[in-house]
Amino acid sequence: MVKISATVYNDVEPIKTDILFATKQRYLKDTRGFKVDLGVGAYRADNGKPWILPSVRKAERLVQEEDDYDHEYLNICGLDSLTNSAAKVILGEDCPALRESRVISVQSLSGAGALHVAAKFIKKYTPEKKIYLSNPTWPIHQSIFENVDLETDSYPYWDATNKSLDFEGFIKAIDHAPRGSIFVLHACAHNPTGLDPTQEQWHQIIESIQKGDHIPLFDSAYQGFASGDLERDAYAIRYTINQLRDCAPIFVAQSFAKNVGMYGERVGCLHLVLPAQKEDIVPIKDAITSQLSRIIRSEISTPPAYGAKVVSKIFTTPELKEQWYQDLVTMSSRIISVRTRLRDLLAEYNTPGNWDHIVQQCGMFSFTGLTPEMTKRLETEHAVYMVPTGRASVAGLNTGNVQHVAKAINEVVNHFMKD
Repeated sequence: MVKISATVYNDVEPIKTDILFATKQRYLKDTRGFKVDLGVGAYRADNGKPWILPSVRKAERLVQEEDDYDHEYLNICGLDSLTNSAAKVILGEDCPALRESRVISVQSLSGAGALHVAAKFIKKYTPEKKIYLSNPTWPIHQSIFENVDLETDSYPYWDATNKSLDFEGFIKAIDHAPRGSIFVLHACAHNPTGLDPTQEQWHQIIESIQKGDHIPLFDSAYQGFASGDLERDAYAIRYTINQLRDCAPIFVAQSFAKNVGMYGERVGCLHLVLPAQKEDIVPIKDAITSQLSRIIRSEISTPPAYGAKVVSKIFTTPELKEQWYQDLVTMSSRIISVRTRLRDLLAEYNTPGNWDHIVQQCGMFSFTGLTPEMTKRLETEHAVYMVPTGRASVAGLNTGNVQHVAKAINEVVNHFMKD
């Protein structure tokens, strides 16, 4: 008898190493005394080290001092105090959909987990729908949807020539997409470009979404982190809920990795806002919730508890929530400051080109416009690490290294201008 089990997996094809992690590994192995990591997508304080938010430190102490503190399982859909308060943070305290009980909220493994649960649900009930992603987008977006066998396509977003939003191409793609498609939209601080539509442009985007009977799926990873203002950073989502009140369901994937600094705790939520309709909404909500529960139960059994309790404590304790608001301003202000400093230094060094796009962008990332060849030289000659697309994690800049980075970019750009 031939034993096929011995070789059954021998022909598995390898996948290329994740670009971000590959960049990080090269950075860690670099023995040069001064090096800069602009690849990792995590906030760093001005000393270059991870920063635990003061609101998080206080919340952790309160959680651990509670009489009923334990490590028991959560419900399948997660910690109610988290999902309920998180919905108010992203949708607004006075959200009409919340008042009308049209929102379903479940806990997820941060934003990626929320997107995955949404993808599984979409695959089961509307598998024919095409998923449209911005070009470029967060690389994991494509993997999440394609790994559940959903078809993906792209819509134009970044105009490389002008280093701006390709708004005309964006709208044209929405208008020409098959009716009822699903568009993945970045709520704010677009990853990787850091470039967001204006409020007026959002109005036109959502108008086209409505005309095409499309379904929006918002990825919200940076609310409050982008501008320091929770309301401003949630504008696109809240506007869409009001405009599509009786038109279409709206998915919202919410992450607390960046804006609460809970990277490794994997705290997030998936919200599904149902359209207003004549049918009794309660049985519809119950049915959908049961299906989301089934997805969660079959994959992770129940969501992790510790981080959920910490974030919930912040959102439900007035003084901690106020501290969190201050923490958001601290992070966003530092990011804005180093963006400005980098742009000013490049101008001071007469670096070829216009670098105003660095300050016109927002959030953690900047699409610098540097080519793969330039980023390679930055790494080999100057120990400045960023991914080949030219996306820089601005959080990696600080007062101690921004001048080095500006000089390095200046040298690299001039080097290739000579060629």
